[in-house]
Amino acid sequence: MLLFRSGRRIMSTSYPDAPLGIRIVSAISGKLCPRWQINRLLWFKCSVLTLTYLAYMCYHMTRKPISVVKSVLHRNCSGVQLPPEFINNGDDVPGGDSTWCDYPPFDGPDSAALLGTLDSSFLFSYAIAMFFSGFIAERVSLRYFLALGMLFSGIFCYLFGVAKVYDVHSLMYFVFVQAMAGMFQTTGWPSVVTIVSRWFGKAKRGLIFGIWNSHTSIGNILGSLIAAHYVERDWSMSFIVPGFLMGVFGFVMFLFLVDRPEIVDCQEKVGDRRAGYRRLDDGRTADVGGNSDPEDLIDTRSEQDVDERTPIIGSINREPVEDDAIGFLGAIKIPGVIEFSLCLFFSKLVSYTFLYWLPLYIQASTTLSAELSADLSTLFDIGGIVGAIAAGLLSDYTGMSATTCTVMLALAAPSLLLYQQWGALSLSFNICLLFVAGVLVNGPYALITTSVSAELGQHSSLNGNGKALATVTAIIDGTGSIGAAVGPLVAGLVSSSGWQNVFYMLIASDILALLLLLRPVSKELKRRSRRRNVRIE
Repeated sequence: MLLFRSGRRIMSTSYPDAPLGIRIVSAISGKLCPRWQINRLLWFKCSVLTLTYLAYMCYHMTRKPISVVKSVLHRNCSGVQLPPEFINNGDDVPGGDSTWCDYPPFDGPDSAALLGTLDSSFLFSYAIAMFFSGFIAERVSLRYFLALGMLFSGIFCYLFGVAKVYDVHSLMYFVFVQAMAGMFQTTGWPSVVTIVSRWFGKAKRGLIFGIWNSHTSIGNILGSLIAAHYVERDWSMSFIVPGFLMGVFGFVMFLFLVDRPEIVDCQEKVGDRRAGYRRLDDGRTADVGGNSDPEDLIDTRSEQDVDERTPIIGSINREPVEDDAIGFLGAIKIPGVIEFSLCLFFSKLVSYTFLYWLPLYIQASTTLSAELSADLSTLFDIGGIVGAIAAGLLSDYTGMSATTCTVMLALAAPSLLLYQQWGALSLSFNICLLFVAGVLVNGPYALITTSVSAELGQHSSLNGNGKALATVTAIIDGTGSIGAAVGPLVAGLVSSSGWQNVFYMLIASDILALLLLLRPVSKELKRRSRRRNVRIE
């Protein structure tokens, strides 16, 4: 028998429930390298982290093109070079139409409102479907759920671009495609967060999720760069290429993603019982593997199976664990879910308003072209990567997630005002202020949707029930997505009266997000104070 303690085992073909790709790789390695030994747990953890990273990167990659293409659907045609066929005919303006370069139905004076409608059809559909998506995700195979969601998300992204190829000008067509795309995009977040939480325990969760969450920004950057590459030549390809890539990676998920450690016999290693820390009800920390006070020590070798889904906060329930999936009402009763959900409503409102309108704002406030404006907007996402990692590190170091979010939100409000006032003065100012805004705006958003959601989905009030992660994640992200839908819609209406009003709306939303976390912050500060008093005693 192979030793489990060593962590190294020969690749086995005895995984009947494993994905087809894993079984093929296992069979090939078993025949070609029969004595090849690897750390199976590490190998599968790395594969899960990589595949879920690529999956959600693709989700965001297919969301970004619309924000880039907006700048060519309706623009000032006086500065656009005439196509060769019109130059040869000697026409100054085709048909005497000053909107000849616009794409109907977005060629009228209400173009901003119509483009805002496209954003809203996607985001409201996303927000509503997210609540149902989490409910479904707890009850089906997440590998199938994720793969099918990616496939259909890619199809509807592709269909948006096909409209130009086949000269479709119906507003209802674009609204329908965006709404369906939003619905299938909800398959992504509950799935990837739940899968990663199943494979990774509590140690350094903020850092792991912070680094992993960079897929959001990387996807936005790739989506912007791909769309910007085609936008001025053939904007249909700005949607077709990301849609095709999304479908391909969906098939890769179907072949290789292991959504549960039990499938490949890794559950015992993931739920290691030999070491770790458990947090007590009064906020103190007990060293499970060390020589702590017997009264504070929590015995992890109870009848309850201790694994990666054991509650972080509170004592371990020694009664048999109920495996029934938690309902919507049960999830919102978990302490902290409502506060963080409402905070994410306003945080995501700010982030997604930037996501959908930033390239257009840069083009309107500077002399940069549509392509360069899209390229410059990626700095906001690069800042988001740094912000997510910084928020995760601070959360791990302090153990105070709500306080970390509050501090970053407090700094985000003045950074938005500075960008609105001075961002257009020079390119260097624009770059620096946009990066700082990305760090401070996306840091709290990333922390809430990842580490905080996973922790609340494993709260002590659940008595060890692991079937709450996807539901809690969906409630928090779904509430945030309503804000994400409202933000771009309001921005489209307000921008006609001046971009400064859009920024005032974003600053007000940022302050409201901060205020909603005051109660969790107060609890964290009290818990930290009690912990200090215990140490002094």
